[in-house]
Amino acid sequence: MSLAERTRDAAREHPFLVDALRAGVANYSAAARFLDVDGDPDAVATGLRRFADDLPDRDPAAREVRVTMERGVGRLPDPANADAREVLLAVSGTAFAAADDGKTAVLATGEVDLHGVRAALDALAVDDVAVDALAHADDALVVVVPRLDAANALRAVERAFDAVPSGPARTDRR
Repeated sequence: MSLAERTRDAAREHPFLVDALRAGVANYSAAARFLDVDGDPDAVATGLRRFADDLPDRDPAAREVRVTMERGVGRLPDPANADAREVLLAVSGTAFAAADDGKTAVLATGEVDLHGVRAALDALAVDDVAVDALAHADDALVVVVPRLDAANALRAVERAFDAVPSGPARTDRR
């Protein structure tokens, strides 16, 4: 395997670095030292520059997404007996629905895809919003948060979908 291939593989193990390369804000020398690829650091930095040139640009594109809140959400004690039409989120025997348990659901509908979900989760993390549960299916995202984090969660999800990177976030180009 060539040094360039090892460098690309090492970079792919760190999505934040790939994002920085796509955005054009990475310090190639520092990134080369961070990756600890066996080889000359200048050659690794050159490999990162070439990798960055092959990545799609990170031009943000707004999405048509409606973001709302539903207060009074909680974990259902017995999801098996719940009316499926009322359940907001269910995964592996755990379900959330209308059941005032101090939680709020933030719902995003419309042009919701995995890139937008990732951007929303990143925005929630940056805003230090505790996420109790999250689900994505088709064109919808549901995030369950503590009631006190609801307003911050709503703003974070809205902000995320206003600046989702356009194009595929693929990193498997060679």
